[in-house]
Amino acid sequence: MSSPEHEPVALLYQATPPPEIDGIRKPMKPGGYSDSGADIAYALRAAGVPVITPGDSPDPAQAMDWVFPDTTQGIAEALDQGARVLWANTVLFAGHPLEAVVHRDVRIVGQHPARVDRYDDKWLTNEELRESGCPVPASLLVATEDGPGTLALASLSEAQLEERGLRFPLVVKPLRGRGSEGVRAVHSLAELKQYAAGLLSTRDVSGNLRYGQRLMVERFLPGTEVTLTVMPPGSYLIGGAERTYAQHWSLPAIRRFNHHDGIAPYNGVVAVVNNSVRLSDAERHEPAMQRLEAWCSVAARKVGALAPIRIDCRSSEEGEFLLFDLNMKPNMTGAGRPGREDQDSLSALAAGGVGWSYRDLLLNMLRQAWRLA
Repeated sequence: MSSPEHEPVALLYQATPPPEIDGIRKPMKPGGYSDSGADIAYALRAAGVPVITPGDSPDPAQAMDWVFPDTTQGIAEALDQGARVLWANTVLFAGHPLEAVVHRDVRIVGQHPARVDRYDDKWLTNEELRESGCPVPASLLVATEDGPGTLALASLSEAQLEERGLRFPLVVKPLRGRGSEGVRAVHSLAELKQYAAGLLSTRDVSGNLRYGQRLMVERFLPGTEVTLTVMPPGSYLIGGAERTYAQHWSLPAIRRFNHHDGIAPYNGVVAVVNNSVRLSDAERHEPAMQRLEAWCSVAARKVGALAPIRIDCRSSEEGEFLLFDLNMKPNMTGAGRPGREDQDSLSALAAGGVGWSYRDLLLNMLRQAWRLA
């Protein structure tokens, strides 16, 4: 999948709302990831990559100066200005305007659109990973009423939870969330019902249900939390030498700490550099971590990842790690632009474990750009 590294690149940010799927519309991030898009574009241009921008003299302090909207018009404008690589720093889905470039001589940095909306469903993803043999926490679906595969929240009992291997504390989470938004640990049946009912009745500014009609209730894992960035197969430059990976592979894991009531806070509230640290080489080579890296490779292969994904994991009482959240679009912020010194993402922190700077990570991602065919 390696290819010329210096074709003109344009960064796309999220301006196209994702569709409603099974009554759930994934919340859009304010700014549509324009902050990380500008970080990427600024770093690539500093590395000598020709970066196409909406104007001729983008201001490093103004994110929107560096990115194009992921609309039909925005994509067309980027291509008309000469872009030959579109960096999809946005939430993709089947039918996304990006699919219209399928017959153009354009390469993509990002996931296949149809796979993103499929695997943004946390329940479906965990079920498929479980079927693939990956260790994932026990869970169930709740809704306001009984339905296919769901239990009615009002009549939910501890006996029903016990039957599924669930004991308090538990975690309640939206099926199509963004980061840790809406995710909370609950410590009793009454708290679970009250909190879940609140999520199920929350509406956005348009009057639509913000979190859909179903929620996941999941086993709470009390041990160490780590997150792994999993890279796609391809050719990479590591330590000045080219290295080819035939399978998905992981950057060193990042350990998370300073949780809020058992949940890692959203990076928009607490910068990850303030509650995260990369594992040492010795920690990475412990048997439990080696097994986890192998499972994360299996998971990335299962979802057909064509660009980095991030998998959040925690250990059980017995010390074994389980995969509890797979992110098809990990955050890709990074230091470089003025005032962004503390904005390295989890993936940027992990990249340092193989000797990469933020810029090196991006250049290696660019090497894996593919054609939407």
